[in-house]
Amino acid sequence: MRIRVRRTGGFAGIERRAEIDTSDRPDAGELRTLAERVLASGRAAPPAGVPDGFRYEITVDGRTVYAADPRLTDEERQLVSRVLKEGA
Repeated sequence: MRIRVRRTGGFAGIERRAEIDTSDRPDAGELRTLAERVLASGRAAPPAGVPDGFRYEITVDGRTVYAADPRLTDEERQLVSRVLKEGA
């Protein structure tokens, strides 16, 4: 499974992107479950955010959903944090 996160916005307006491939990871099952929950609850179009808040584009195996601060679900926040931290 390939998970890609694109974060835009924020005070400085700096974009960040990261991607991970879960195929050889020991936590692949956990990431798959998290990604499936994010896809199930995500929005098909970018939601309205707040000034200087982050906006997220989350793509899992070609399927994209959108989220924005401050209304991220716990699953969205966990997935975004892990991908941006570990992805290249």
